[in-house]
Amino acid sequence: MRFLSLFVLPFFALPAVAQPDAQWTLMQSTLSYHMSHPMHEVDGTSHAAKGKGTCHEGQCDFLIAAPVKSFDSGDTNRDLHMLETTRGAQFPMVVVRTRFPQADTASTTLYVDLEVQFAGQTAHYQHIPFERTAQGNMVHIVGTIPATCSDFKIDRPSFLTVPIKNEIPVKVDMTWHSN
Repeated sequence: MRFLSLFVLPFFALPAVAQPDAQWTLMQSTLSYHMSHPMHEVDGTSHAAKGKGTCHEGQCDFLIAAPVKSFDSGDTNRDLHMLETTRGAQFPMVVVRTRFPQADTASTTLYVDLEVQFAGQTAHYQHIPFERTAQGNMVHIVGTIPATCSDFKIDRPSFLTVPIKNEIPVKVDMTWHSN
């Protein structure tokens, strides 16, 4: 389920300095997916996302990507199984794209529409809230992408014949820098 973390995404929230034109670079990221099963809970985390954004004439475009294999749940066997389940060899990256109006600097919440490509499928999430904190030319973004296995046509892994829950939310924590 590490694939979700990917959703990362999370590129969405930064352009909040109402500058006419701005280039953004992802400086630091933590993407974490959560998988739930009646017998246990699992979190997989990646710090390997890369991202860029551009704001021009009041419109911002962001792209973020993370390798599926970069998610670590603390169990190598489980991580290898998740890589297989999510078709990570065939589709090695989780890619998130978003376009939104340049943020009002007075607002701390940014609502964005996301396009997430994962496991060979594309899912769209509408009006997802992210909290934004700006300090100088740095913007910190935090939020959760409400991903599910069915969004990406992933057969839910089972343990003792009981499948994991369909919901695999991805928490996003990113710091962006404007150039």
